[in-house]
Amino acid sequence: MKFIKTTESDSNYNHLEKMEVRQLLENINNEDKTVAFAVEKAIPQIESLTKRVIEKLLKGGRLFYIGAGTSGRLGILDASECPPTFGVSHDLVIGLIAGGDQAIRKAVEFAEDSLTQGWKDLKSFTICEDDIVIGIAASGTTPYVIGALEQCNKNNIITGCITCNQDSPLSNVSKYPIEVIVGPEFLTGSSRMKAGTAQKMILNMITTSTMIQLGKVKGNKMVDMQLSNEKLVKRGVLMIMSECNISEIEAHRLLEKHKSVRKAIVSFQNKK
Repeated sequence: MKFIKTTESDSNYNHLEKMEVRQLLENINNEDKTVAFAVEKAIPQIESLTKRVIEKLLKGGRLFYIGAGTSGRLGILDASECPPTFGVSHDLVIGLIAGGDQAIRKAVEFAEDSLTQGWKDLKSFTICEDDIVIGIAASGTTPYVIGALEQCNKNNIITGCITCNQDSPLSNVSKYPIEVIVGPEFLTGSSRMKAGTAQKMILNMITTSTMIQLGKVKGNKMVDMQLSNEKLVKRGVLMIMSECNISEIEAHRLLEKHKSVRKAIVSFQNKK
Protein backbone atom coordinates (compact mmCIF):
# COMPACT_ATOMS: atom_id res chain seq x y z
CA MET A 1 0.00 0.00 0.00
CA LYS A 2 1.35 3.40 -0.98
CA PHE A 3 1.76 5.71 2.01
CA ILE A 4 -0.41 8.81 1.64
CA LYS A 5 -0.34 11.64 4.19
CA THR A 6 -4.01 12.49 4.55
CA THR A 7 -2.99 14.93 7.30
CA GLU A 8 -1.28 16.97 4.57
CA SER A 9 -4.10 16.66 2.04
CA ASP A 10 -5.76 19.84 0.77
CA SER A 11 -8.58 21.15 2.96
CA ASN A 12 -12.17 20.50 1.92
CA TYR A 13 -12.66 24.26 2.21
CA ASN A 14 -11.11 27.08 0.20
CA HIS A 15 -10.88 30.86 0.29
CA LEU A 16 -10.85 30.79 4.09
CA GLU A 17 -9.84 34.45 4.20
CA LYS A 18 -13.17 35.38 2.55
CA MET A 19 -15.30 33.65 5.18
CA GLU A 20 -17.10 35.54 7.93
CA VAL A 21 -16.17 34.66 11.51
CA ARG A 22 -19.42 32.73 12.08
CA GLN A 23 -18.83 30.70 8.91
CA LEU A 24 -15.26 29.90 9.95
CA LEU A 25 -16.37 28.74 13.39
CA GLU A 26 -19.21 26.61 12.04
CA ASN A 27 -16.98 24.95 9.44
CA ILE A 28 -14.26 24.20 11.99
CA ASN A 29 -16.90 22.75 14.30
CA ASN A 30 -18.34 20.62 11.50
CA GLU A 31 -14.90 19.11 10.94
CA ASP A 32 -14.38 18.59 14.68
CA LYS A 33 -17.64 16.64 14.87
CA THR A 34 -16.05 13.89 12.76
CA VAL A 35 -13.16 13.27 15.15
CA ALA A 36 -14.99 11.15 17.73
CA PHE A 37 -16.23 8.83 15.00
CA ALA A 38 -12.68 8.42 13.68
CA VAL A 39 -11.50 7.57 17.20
CA GLU A 40 -14.36 5.08 17.58
CA LYS A 41 -13.09 3.12 14.57
CA ALA A 42 -9.68 2.82 16.26
CA ILE A 43 -11.00 1.43 19.58
CA PRO A 44 -9.78 -2.15 18.88
CA GLN A 45 -6.25 -0.78 18.39
CA ILE A 46 -6.57 1.46 21.45
CA GLU A 47 -7.72 -1.54 23.49
CA SER A 48 -4.77 -3.69 22.45
CA LEU A 49 -2.24 -1.02 23.42
CA THR A 50 -4.03 -0.04 26.64
CA LYS A 51 -4.01 -3.64 27.84
CA ARG A 52 -0.24 -3.76 27.43
CA VAL A 53 0.13 -0.44 29.28
CA ILE A 54 -1.93 -1.81 32.18
CA GLU A 55 0.09 -5.02 32.21
CA LYS A 56 3.41 -3.16 32.38
CA LEU A 57 2.31 -0.65 35.03
CA LEU A 58 0.84 -3.38 37.23
CA LYS A 59 4.25 -5.03 37.21
CA GLY A 60 6.03 -1.83 38.25
CA GLY A 61 6.93 -0.47 34.82
CA ARG A 62 6.51 3.05 33.47
CA LEU A 63 4.67 4.58 30.51
CA PHE A 64 6.64 6.91 28.26
CA TYR A 65 5.19 9.24 25.64
CA ILE A 66 7.57 10.60 23.03
CA GLY A 67 6.77 13.13 20.34
CA ALA A 68 7.60 16.45 18.69
CA GLY A 69 5.69 19.71 18.43
CA THR A 70 1.99 19.50 19.20
CA SER A 71 2.16 15.72 19.59
CA GLY A 72 4.97 15.98 22.12
CA ARG A 73 3.13 18.67 24.06
CA LEU A 74 -0.03 16.57 24.21
CA GLY A 75 1.94 13.65 25.63
CA ILE A 76 3.49 15.88 28.28
CA LEU A 77 0.06 17.33 29.10
CA ASP A 78 -1.45 13.89 29.65
CA ALA A 79 1.52 12.71 31.70
CA SER A 80 1.49 15.84 33.86
CA GLU A 81 -2.21 15.42 34.69
CA CYS A 82 -1.88 11.86 36.02
CA PRO A 83 -0.32 12.71 39.42
CA PRO A 84 -2.91 15.33 40.47
CA THR A 85 -5.84 13.34 39.09
CA PHE A 86 -4.90 9.87 40.30
CA GLY A 87 -2.32 10.48 43.03
CA VAL A 88 0.41 8.55 41.24
CA SER A 89 4.12 9.35 41.15
CA HIS A 90 5.41 11.84 38.59
CA ASP A 91 7.74 9.02 37.49
CA LEU A 92 4.93 6.66 36.42
CA VAL A 93 3.85 8.42 33.21
CA ILE A 94 6.58 10.47 31.54
CA GLY A 95 6.30 12.72 28.50
CA LEU A 96 9.28 13.56 26.31
CA ILE A 97 9.41 16.17 23.54
CA ALA A 98 11.98 16.77 20.80
CA GLY A 99 14.10 19.73 21.85
CA GLY A 100 13.60 19.19 25.58
CA ASP A 101 11.47 21.13 28.03
CA GLN A 102 12.14 24.46 26.28
CA ALA A 103 10.19 23.08 23.30
CA ILE A 104 7.03 22.87 25.39
CA ARG A 105 6.52 26.63 25.01
CA LYS A 106 8.62 27.49 21.98
CA ALA A 107 9.40 25.41 18.91
CA VAL A 108 13.01 24.23 18.66
CA GLU A 109 14.08 24.24 15.02
CA PHE A 110 14.94 20.86 13.47
CA ALA A 111 14.80 19.07 16.84
CA GLU A 112 12.44 16.45 15.44
CA ASP A 113 14.77 15.56 12.55
CA SER A 114 17.27 13.50 14.58
CA LEU A 115 16.95 9.72 14.36
CA THR A 116 19.15 9.23 17.44
CA GLN A 117 18.12 11.90 19.96
CA GLY A 118 14.84 10.25 20.94
CA TRP A 119 16.60 7.12 22.13
CA LYS A 120 19.18 9.22 23.98
CA ASP A 121 16.37 11.04 25.76
CA LEU A 122 14.76 7.72 26.76
CA LYS A 123 18.07 6.30 27.97
CA SER A 124 18.49 9.27 30.30
CA PHE A 125 15.60 7.75 32.27
CA THR A 126 17.30 4.33 32.38
CA ILE A 127 14.50 2.85 30.32
CA CYS A 128 14.25 -0.95 30.35
CA GLU A 129 12.10 -3.94 29.35
CA ASP A 130 9.73 -3.25 32.25
CA ASP A 131 8.58 -0.04 30.56
CA ILE A 132 6.39 0.74 27.54
CA VAL A 133 6.81 3.57 25.03
CA ILE A 134 4.14 5.27 22.93
CA GLY A 135 5.29 7.43 20.04
CA ILE A 136 2.95 10.27 19.10
CA ALA A 137 3.14 11.82 15.62
CA ALA A 138 0.18 12.95 13.55
CA SER A 139 2.15 12.51 10.33
CA GLY A 140 3.69 9.19 11.34
CA THR A 141 6.98 10.29 9.82
CA THR A 142 8.82 12.14 12.63
CA PRO A 143 12.44 10.85 12.73
CA TYR A 144 12.86 11.67 16.45
CA VAL A 145 9.97 9.34 17.29
CA ILE A 146 10.66 6.63 14.72
CA GLY A 147 14.31 6.32 15.71
CA ALA A 148 13.38 6.03 19.38
CA LEU A 149 10.87 3.25 18.74
CA GLU A 150 13.29 1.35 16.51
CA GLN A 151 15.80 1.27 19.35
CA CYS A 152 13.11 0.26 21.83
CA ASN A 153 12.24 -2.71 19.62
CA LYS A 154 15.90 -3.74 19.52
CA ASN A 155 15.98 -3.61 23.33
CA ASN A 156 12.77 -5.63 23.86
CA ILE A 157 10.78 -2.62 25.04
CA ILE A 158 7.14 -2.71 23.97
CA THR A 159 6.21 0.06 21.57
CA GLY A 160 2.95 1.67 20.50
CA CYS A 161 2.04 4.77 18.59
CA ILE A 162 -0.73 7.25 17.90
CA THR A 163 -0.77 8.59 14.36
CA CYS A 164 -3.34 10.03 11.98
CA ASN A 165 -2.13 8.47 8.74
CA GLN A 166 -2.61 4.90 7.60
CA ASP A 167 0.35 2.56 7.10
CA SER A 168 2.87 5.23 8.11
CA PRO A 169 6.57 4.57 8.84
CA LEU A 170 5.78 5.07 12.55
CA SER A 171 2.99 2.49 12.48
CA ASN A 172 5.31 0.05 10.77
CA VAL A 173 7.88 0.23 13.59
CA SER A 174 5.28 0.07 16.37
CA LYS A 175 4.22 -3.23 17.88
CA TYR A 176 0.84 -1.75 18.82
CA PRO A 177 -0.04 1.04 16.38
CA ILE A 178 -3.13 3.23 16.73
CA GLU A 179 -4.15 4.85 13.46
CA VAL A 180 -6.98 7.36 13.74
CA ILE A 181 -7.74 8.74 10.29
CA VAL A 182 -9.31 12.16 10.68
CA GLY A 183 -8.76 13.28 7.08
CA PRO A 184 -7.68 16.70 5.79
CA GLU A 185 -7.54 19.55 8.26
CA PHE A 186 -9.74 22.64 7.92
CA LEU A 187 -6.54 24.62 7.55
CA THR A 188 -4.42 22.48 5.25
CA GLY A 189 -1.67 20.64 7.15
CA SER A 190 -2.50 22.18 10.54
CA SER A 191 -2.46 18.92 12.48
CA ARG A 192 -2.86 20.73 15.80
CA MET A 193 -6.56 20.80 14.87
CA LYS A 194 -8.45 17.52 14.20
CA ALA A 195 -5.37 15.33 14.54
CA GLY A 196 -4.43 16.99 17.83
CA THR A 197 -7.98 16.61 19.12
CA ALA A 198 -7.98 12.91 18.22
CA GLN A 199 -4.63 12.37 19.92
CA LYS A 200 -5.85 14.11 23.10
CA MET A 201 -8.98 11.95 23.16
CA ILE A 202 -6.95 8.76 22.81
CA LEU A 203 -4.46 9.77 25.49
CA ASN A 204 -7.39 10.46 27.85
CA MET A 205 -8.78 7.02 27.05
CA ILE A 206 -5.48 5.22 27.65
CA THR A 207 -4.52 6.76 30.96
CA THR A 208 -8.03 6.99 32.43
CA SER A 209 -8.73 3.32 31.62
CA THR A 210 -5.31 2.34 32.92
CA MET A 211 -5.67 4.19 36.21
CA ILE A 212 -9.12 2.70 36.79
CA GLN A 213 -7.64 -0.77 36.23
CA LEU A 214 -4.80 0.10 38.63
CA GLY A 215 -7.38 0.78 41.36
CA LYS A 216 -7.04 4.56 41.38
CA VAL A 217 -10.80 5.16 41.14
CA LYS A 218 -13.63 4.18 43.49
CA GLY A 219 -17.08 4.01 41.93
CA ASN A 220 -16.73 6.93 39.56
CA LYS A 221 -14.71 9.18 41.87
CA MET A 222 -11.07 10.35 41.81
CA VAL A 223 -10.48 9.27 45.40
CA ASP A 224 -6.68 9.43 45.08
CA MET A 225 -6.50 12.94 43.62
CA GLN A 226 -4.06 15.42 45.13
CA LEU A 227 -5.71 18.08 47.31
CA SER A 228 -3.63 20.87 45.84
CA ASN A 229 -6.14 23.74 45.95
CA GLU A 230 -9.42 24.79 47.58
CA LYS A 231 -11.51 23.67 44.60
CA LEU A 232 -10.16 20.14 44.93
CA VAL A 233 -10.59 20.15 48.70
CA LYS A 234 -14.27 21.07 48.21
CA ARG A 235 -14.60 18.33 45.58
CA GLY A 236 -13.06 15.87 48.04
CA VAL A 237 -15.51 16.88 50.75
CA LEU A 238 -18.43 16.31 48.38
CA MET A 239 -17.07 12.87 47.46
CA ILE A 240 -16.86 11.88 51.13
CA MET A 241 -20.34 13.24 51.84
CA SER A 242 -21.79 11.26 48.93
CA GLU A 243 -19.93 8.02 49.65
CA CYS A 244 -20.48 8.01 53.40
CA ASN A 245 -23.83 9.83 53.56
CA ILE A 246 -22.58 12.28 56.18
CA SER A 247 -22.70 16.04 56.71
CA GLU A 248 -20.34 18.54 55.15
CA ILE A 249 -18.84 19.35 58.54
CA GLU A 250 -18.06 15.72 59.29
CA ALA A 251 -16.71 15.10 55.80
CA HIS A 252 -14.43 18.12 56.09
CA ARG A 253 -13.20 16.93 59.48
CA LEU A 254 -12.36 13.50 58.07
CA LEU A 255 -10.53 14.99 55.11
CA GLU A 256 -8.50 17.31 57.32
CA LYS A 257 -7.53 14.37 59.49
CA HIS A 258 -6.58 11.90 56.77
CA LYS A 259 -5.44 14.28 53.96
CA SER A 260 -6.86 11.80 51.45
CA VAL A 261 -10.36 11.17 50.12
CA ARG A 262 -9.76 7.43 49.95
CA LYS A 263 -8.35 7.20 53.48
CA ALA A 264 -11.18 9.31 54.85
CA ILE A 265 -13.81 7.04 53.25
CA VAL A 266 -12.08 3.84 54.37
CA SER A 267 -11.68 5.16 57.90
CA PHE A 268 -15.38 6.02 58.15
CA GLN A 269 -16.50 2.71 56.67
CA ASN A 270 -14.24 0.71 58.98
CA LYS A 271 -15.86 2.33 62.01
CA LYS A 272 -19.35 1.30 60.96
